[in-house]
Amino acid sequence: MSDATTTEPCDACGEPTTDALARTVRLSVDRANIDTQRLCPECFAEWIQRYQAEMGGGTDRDGGSDSEIIVD
Repeated sequence: MSDATTTEPCDACGEPTTDALARTVRLSVDRANIDTQRLCPECFAEWIQRYQAEMGGGTDRDGGSDSEIIVD
Protein backbone atom coordinates (compact mmCIF):
# COMPACT_ATOMS: atom_id res chain seq x y z
CA MET A 1 0.00 0.00 0.00
CA SER A 2 1.38 3.41 -0.93
CA ASP A 3 1.73 6.36 1.46
CA ALA A 4 1.13 8.80 -1.42
CA THR A 5 -1.85 11.12 -1.08
CA THR A 6 -4.62 10.35 -3.54
CA THR A 7 -5.80 13.31 -5.62
CA GLU A 8 -9.21 13.15 -7.30
CA PRO A 9 -11.38 15.95 -8.67
CA CYS A 10 -14.10 17.71 -6.70
CA ASP A 11 -17.51 16.62 -8.04
CA ALA A 12 -18.75 20.23 -7.98
CA CYS A 13 -15.92 22.31 -9.45
CA GLY A 14 -13.57 19.67 -10.88
CA GLU A 15 -10.47 20.95 -9.07
CA PRO A 16 -8.06 18.24 -7.85
CA THR A 17 -8.54 17.61 -4.13
CA THR A 18 -6.38 15.43 -1.91
CA ASP A 19 -8.01 12.88 0.37
CA ALA A 20 -6.87 14.84 3.42
CA LEU A 21 -8.88 17.90 2.30
CA ALA A 22 -11.86 16.25 0.59
CA ARG A 23 -15.27 15.96 2.23
CA THR A 24 -17.81 13.35 1.23
CA VAL A 25 -21.52 14.15 1.28
CA ARG A 26 -23.77 11.08 1.26
CA LEU A 27 -27.53 11.10 0.84
CA SER A 28 -29.19 7.98 2.19
CA VAL A 29 -32.85 7.09 2.50
CA ASP A 30 -33.79 4.04 4.57
CA ARG A 31 -30.11 3.05 4.54
CA ALA A 32 -30.03 3.02 0.73
CA ASN A 33 -27.32 5.22 -0.77
CA ILE A 34 -28.97 7.71 -3.13
CA ASP A 35 -26.05 10.02 -3.91
CA THR A 36 -22.42 10.51 -2.90
CA GLN A 37 -20.36 13.60 -3.72
CA ARG A 38 -16.67 14.29 -3.14
CA LEU A 39 -16.20 18.01 -2.47
CA CYS A 40 -13.25 20.33 -1.96
CA PRO A 41 -13.36 22.53 1.18
CA GLU A 42 -14.77 25.55 -0.71
CA CYS A 43 -17.55 23.59 -2.42
CA PHE A 44 -18.34 21.81 0.87
CA ALA A 45 -18.78 25.19 2.60
CA GLU A 46 -21.12 26.29 -0.20
CA TRP A 47 -23.05 23.00 0.11
CA ILE A 48 -23.50 23.55 3.87
CA GLN A 49 -24.73 27.11 3.32
CA ARG A 50 -27.18 25.96 0.63
CA TYR A 51 -28.40 23.10 2.85
CA GLN A 52 -28.99 25.45 5.78
CA ALA A 53 -30.80 27.97 3.56
CA GLU A 54 -33.04 25.39 1.90
CA MET A 55 -33.66 22.97 4.76
CA GLY A 56 -33.38 25.22 7.80
CA GLY A 57 -36.06 27.75 6.90
CA GLY A 58 -38.78 26.30 9.14
CA THR A 59 -39.67 27.51 12.60
CA ASP A 60 -38.41 25.71 15.68
CA ARG A 61 -41.53 24.90 17.69
CA ASP A 62 -40.00 23.49 20.89
CA GLY A 63 -36.92 25.69 21.15
CA GLY A 64 -34.55 22.73 20.68
CA SER A 65 -32.89 21.40 17.59
CA ASP A 66 -33.41 17.82 16.46
CA SER A 67 -31.62 18.32 13.16
CA GLU A 68 -27.96 17.65 12.72
CA ILE A 69 -25.45 17.49 9.92
CA ILE A 70 -23.09 14.54 10.22
CA VAL A 71 -19.76 14.90 8.47
CA ASP A 72 -17.42 11.96 8.25
